[in-house]
Amino acid sequence: MPKFEVFNLPDAGEGLTEADIITWLVAAGDTVEVNQPICEIETAKSLVELPSPYDGVVAELLAAEGDTVDVGAPIVRFQVEGEGEPEPAAPEPAAAPAPAQAEPAAAPAPAQAEPAAEGESASGAVLVGYGVKAGSAKRRERQPHALEPIGGEEDDFPVLAKPPVRKLAADLGIDLTTVTPSGPGGIVTREDVEQHAKETSAKALATYAGDDQPWLESGVSTPDGRATRVPVKSVRKRTAEAMVASAFTAPHVTVFQTVDVTATMDLVARLKADREFQDVRVTPLLIVAKALLLAARRHPEINASWDDAAQEIVYKHYVNLGIAVSTPRGLVVPNIKDAHRLPLHGLATRLQELTAEGRAGRTTPAAMSDGTITITNVGALGIDTGTPILNPGEAAILAFGAIRQQPWVHEGEIQVRWVTQLALSFDHRLVDGELGSRVLADVARVMNDPAQGLVWG
Repeated sequence: MPKFEVFNLPDAGEGLTEADIITWLVAAGDTVEVNQPICEIETAKSLVELPSPYDGVVAELLAAEGDTVDVGAPIVRFQVEGEGEPEPAAPEPAAAPAPAQAEPAAAPAPAQAEPAAEGESASGAVLVGYGVKAGSAKRRERQPHALEPIGGEEDDFPVLAKPPVRKLAADLGIDLTTVTPSGPGGIVTREDVEQHAKETSAKALATYAGDDQPWLESGVSTPDGRATRVPVKSVRKRTAEAMVASAFTAPHVTVFQTVDVTATMDLVARLKADREFQDVRVTPLLIVAKALLLAARRHPEINASWDDAAQEIVYKHYVNLGIAVSTPRGLVVPNIKDAHRLPLHGLATRLQELTAEGRAGRTTPAAMSDGTITITNVGALGIDTGTPILNPGEAAILAFGAIRQQPWVHEGEIQVRWVTQLALSFDHRLVDGELGSRVLADVARVMNDPAQGLVWG
């Protein structure tokens, strides 16, 4: 007798409530081993590979690629013992006679009170396969949707589609007669409609922009083709939630300073030529990071968080330095654990690794948790300065602007020097203007004269 086990989506981070299924690495019928990666999920701004908890055979995938799944919901079913064919994903009701499937508006059977539409349940939109109770071998039976011809019964070649698919097409303004069916017997499926919508969107975009826009790949064109709607999910959704919470919880104050960083640029050039630093990438960001760590050591009050529930200020005795990284999926802010303990070469190594992981979409939730202070390098985009929003749970964030050659008064004469702008935003509940200004001034002093770091180090 076959034995089946259902794998529910685990919490891959701290307190996560949902994740997006990005890619299935296995298919129904595949044999898997314990700890073999079975799918990639995107959660908390990162891609995470989920390992199989069982040895066995994949009996059924309960979520599709691109679906958003709640933590604790079933995503895959395994056959872990016995032999035999896996149970079908949606068995046909045994008592339903064949003619009943031809009725386009058949009322639900009394035993199935108000059955949900395809892919939905009484509690709202969920994934195909939801509703399975723990330990149950079969999912709840549901009334099959009748296939209805589109365009009238007199058409020589009617288009067949289920009511939910017809509704989706109507909502998107899509004529089903223009959709290429892929279902058995020429049935138009939900995937067919969604693919057609994406192709329409791509054509409209090509007419407008003339080139590829990957940020619109998941979008759907409006009926007139003049706009594309992209669902707010994954990285963008979580970033928006975090920024709104931060902006409307912590009273932000920003101070600015323009500084001559010619000495920093000279130091970067020397480090690039140093044999000890040949295996890492040296940039001005490395010196800024070291300068901020030194400033936090001199002013530990900046390395704190506000506990609203307990009405306490939590002063951290460690520095987990966050670095804002731009990725194809949006902004992520991983942090370097115990950055205050690292020598300059170790800091450069972790900066390089952290940036590469972020841009590859491989940043783990653990890497983005428990940050204490952050740097955002807006200068990499050619921006002079900005007023950054705090990473939630932190007291300060430093914006590092573009470094440009400018006229500057140096030793009583106007010279061409390397100049940048720094901006420090801080939570005014934790940091007053004097403390914030002193921290920024210390960062600027090290950037102006890196040797100052030896005095404070």
